[in-house]
Amino acid sequence: MQFHAILTSIALPICLLLTAISPVRAQPPAATKVHGDEAILEMSQAFKSGNSKRLTALLPQVRDHLLEPWAAYWELRARLDTAVPSEVEQFFARFAGSYQEDRLRDDWLLLLGQRRYWSDFAAQLPLFRMNDDREVRCYALALEPLPGGVERADELKRQWYGQREADDACFFAAAHLYAAQQLSDADVWRKARLAMEANRPKVARLAAEIISPAAAAPIDEISKDPTRFLSKRVGAAGRTGKEAVVLALIRLALSEPDKAASLLENHWSVHLSPEQRSWVWGVIGKQVAQRPGSDALQHYAKAKDSDLSDSQLGWKVRAALRQSQWKEVLGATRAMSLPVRQEAVWVYWQARALLKLARTEPDRTAARNLLESIAGVRGFYEQLALEELGRGITVPARPEPLRPEEKDGAALNAGLKRGLYAIQIGLRSDGVREWNYSTSLHSRGGMNDRELLAAADLACQREVWDRCINTSERTKAQIDFEQRFPMPHKEAVLQRAAQTGIDPAYVYGLIRQESRFIMDAQSVVGAAGLMQVMPPTARWTAKKIGLPHFKPYQINERDTNIAIGVGYLKLLLDGFDGSLPLAAAAYNAGPSRPRSWRGQNGAPLLEAAIWIENIPFTETRDYVKKVLSNTSSYAALMTGQPQSLKARLGLVGPRDASAPEPGLDLP
Repeated sequence: MQFHAILTSIALPICLLLTAISPVRAQPPAATKVHGDEAILEMSQAFKSGNSKRLTALLPQVRDHLLEPWAAYWELRARLDTAVPSEVEQFFARFAGSYQEDRLRDDWLLLLGQRRYWSDFAAQLPLFRMNDDREVRCYALALEPLPGGVERADELKRQWYGQREADDACFFAAAHLYAAQQLSDADVWRKARLAMEANRPKVARLAAEIISPAAAAPIDEISKDPTRFLSKRVGAAGRTGKEAVVLALIRLALSEPDKAASLLENHWSVHLSPEQRSWVWGVIGKQVAQRPGSDALQHYAKAKDSDLSDSQLGWKVRAALRQSQWKEVLGATRAMSLPVRQEAVWVYWQARALLKLARTEPDRTAARNLLESIAGVRGFYEQLALEELGRGITVPARPEPLRPEEKDGAALNAGLKRGLYAIQIGLRSDGVREWNYSTSLHSRGGMNDRELLAAADLACQREVWDRCINTSERTKAQIDFEQRFPMPHKEAVLQRAAQTGIDPAYVYGLIRQESRFIMDAQSVVGAAGLMQVMPPTARWTAKKIGLPHFKPYQINERDTNIAIGVGYLKLLLDGFDGSLPLAAAAYNAGPSRPRSWRGQNGAPLLEAAIWIENIPFTETRDYVKKVLSNTSSYAALMTGQPQSLKARLGLVGPRDASAPEPGLDLP
């Protein structure tokens, strides 16, 4: 997580990373406890601590319990290394069709791959329904014989390049395909470059070892001191020598991009190929682009777009947007790989560039077609595309009411029942995984829109709001906005919003992104409750809003959590001139970050969508988009009127130097 160090201080009071949220473990109320729940909970703890003997001892106590498949999975998974194949097959047969069967088959496939038991692996692979494990897929790509040629190599590269850490499977497959001459030296060096760019020098070394030990030898020295490594070399002989220089320049650019640029420009440029130079300039450009007020385009201008990675191109687009260089925006988006180019963010900016540069009606038509391809209510750029086409954000027509038999189908679904029960007794992460599996494409062909709506309705009725929202969001043709944007605790939220003068749609948009309305949500760094308030922020805000007798435990009380969260949000809004994007960014990353991101005196005003896209922290950038998109959707629901996301975004630029400093005295 990017903000661990800051979040522990008062300067970063709020943690909004939904993926990091986990509920405080809650024992089921005495009235709802059933025989075996205590044993299930104890087995969960034993599994986490690796106590296989305790798991085996407890297993008989949960026979016929609703969560027995979980208990049996934990018990066998804990000793899978020593289990005999017949035990595994018996588990598969007994729990056929369940999430636990498929999860154990995933674990078994990984073990078979690690042991190179390829005949057993090949027999199990077609039965793996999820088929969502990158390592399993890499082992499959390494199987003999090697049909598919280029297609197989292309898929391996997609899997391998997409992984940040090293694993046995993808490196084994890469070495296998390299030996079969289906991967080239250039393919392997690309992995090494990507790893070094991601600050994973050990992974870069493993990649280079596929070529030869000599190719990998310099990487440890490069990792420790790239400047010293480069200073000892006069030139670069051969592909291996040149790639070592490329890796050293990449390593240097991560911390000192200006120094790397100087060395590349004044010495190493003549020793490298055009493609190698482009890549290094792309890394330098990407690093510089993440500094407020910098001119990254001067570096990108020395690179060829077709030689850059998608990540490097993304930051070129952002840098070009800051400077209104629409021709560069268009060129960089068009150079992206097809899957990335089709993401809503880059479709939108490519369309905007076409509109800015259009000289003919066919150009304008092409831009409108791009906007139409993403326009809708599903997200930030989809909503902006609607507005570019002259349409407001409105509530879609609600689907026909669910029929009793559709609701019954969801209620009787064994996986959904287990998922909800696990969540009820405090095993949220396990319950969420089973719920997701049961509603996804991995189970019996996947649910259609009506089945997803029924499953979401079941979760809503049980007030398991995160599963209600996430399940409803997956429908394609039938969209139920009231499911996707529920309003629990409505009286408390509306009352506090009215008292502070904040748009309740903004408050709901933030809570939805913060906690998905999980009352006891607790982040790994201590942010708590619906609005994920950090304890130091709670104490500071309580004083500011007139709660002098606030006690730390009260942060978990609903009304106090809402009062403090909304009060803090109001202070942020006042401190950032009422800017919704700036306040949301400050809520996520702390007030000092957006103050620097908005630029220095003399910097131009930017449309907020451009400013948001240039936030250097991926988590904060995505968070602000989601909060503002949520806000527009909630406003459409609450008012029944078309909404404008653009109007909420406004412009962002440096604070007026003559204006008084905001009263936000956080350090």
